[in-house]
Amino acid sequence: MLSEFKEFAMRGNVVDLAVGVIIGAAFAPIVSTLVENIVMPPIGYLLAGIDFSSLAITLPTPTGDGVLIKYGLFLNAVLKFVVTAAAIFLLIRAINKFKKPVAAAEAPPPSPSEVYLREIRDALVRK
Repeated sequence: MLSEFKEFAMRGNVVDLAVGVIIGAAFAPIVSTLVENIVMPPIGYLLAGIDFSSLAITLPTPTGDGVLIKYGLFLNAVLKFVVTAAAIFLLIRAINKFKKPVAAAEAPPPSPSEVYLREIRDALVRK
């Protein structure tokens, strides 16, 4: 069982997936900072100074305390997802451009028996 697990873990796809997860985890704080501190402030400024992270709807409750639905944070998360997806798309697109297309392998020459059989067939057709 241990050798099967080792074989599974050392397959190329599993290692590639692990590298992708690690890079994605390292990339997440960069995207969060980009969206929260660089992208959203100008958008909020264009929309009359709205701070998206503070957008919320308060639902009344019988106890008097309101329940907040923070849709502004959801909008930030959606924008983070879009930025991350676009960055990954561009990265994979660039990687695919660097990959060289696999040239089609030339067909091997026919074996001597095939050549002889063709000659016999052609001779029979001529008669």
